[in-house]
Amino acid sequence: MKVVLFCGGYGMRMREGAFDDVPKPMAMVGPRPLIWHVMRYYAHFGHTEFILCLGYGAHHIKNYFLKYEETTSNDFVLRGGRTELLSTDIADWTITFAQTGIESPIGERLRRVRHHLAGDEMFLANYADVLTDAPLPEMIDRFARRDAGASMMVVPPQSSFHCVDLGEDGLVGGITAVSELPLWENGGYFVLRQEVFDHIPENGDLVADGCAQLAKQGRLVAHQHRGFWKPTDTVKERAALDAAYARGDRPWAVWEEDGAGVRA
Repeated sequence: MKVVLFCGGYGMRMREGAFDDVPKPMAMVGPRPLIWHVMRYYAHFGHTEFILCLGYGAHHIKNYFLKYEETTSNDFVLRGGRTELLSTDIADWTITFAQTGIESPIGERLRRVRHHLAGDEMFLANYADVLTDAPLPEMIDRFARRDAGASMMVVPPQSSFHCVDLGEDGLVGGITAVSELPLWENGGYFVLRQEVFDHIPENGDLVADGCAQLAKQGRLVAHQHRGFWKPTDTVKERAALDAAYARGDRPWAVWEEDGAGVRA
């Protein structure tokens, strides 16, 4: 199944300096950028055809893959001055690089790569900046059995704030952590059918327009995930993931599991 990755936004909250023009999916976690971790997740489950919706900082993403160094994350033998790889990351990947505009919202980016999805009843989509250990095959299978136009992975609220229940007299009746409320957030992992294009207008949004309209018609499915899920909207969040990677705490790296389910 093809995977559409939205990687053309400005990522303003991830900027580390006035001259930082690197798009958010190219922020590093360990020796590889976020987008690589997301792509390895999909490839682990057999989905190796990627469509990158490019925009701001597109040259960084293009150059990274054009000059990709397999030796960074694979064992190799150096013999007679020649490199012999013992394993590879992206040798079997097909990557389409599509410029979808600098200011385009997510829905418009998807519309602009629709021709690359011709003939595909279902396809996958992702923001390219969120890591998870969600069971992708289960997510796809559940959706495939449903008569629906889209599936959205949802996760419990991640905020550490608390909500306060106020009475008319100004007295606090209760305090509840946001994470304990019966609410769910958009987790950024989608399984879509071609039908979604019928609900995204020009310069529209995938969620606010496409998914919202499908929800009104009872044709949007939610896949609830309570496992590992981490966004990287800020420098702090990216640094936390990088630190976790360094100490070997990387549950999103499902490709590192051996046959016994133990991480290598």
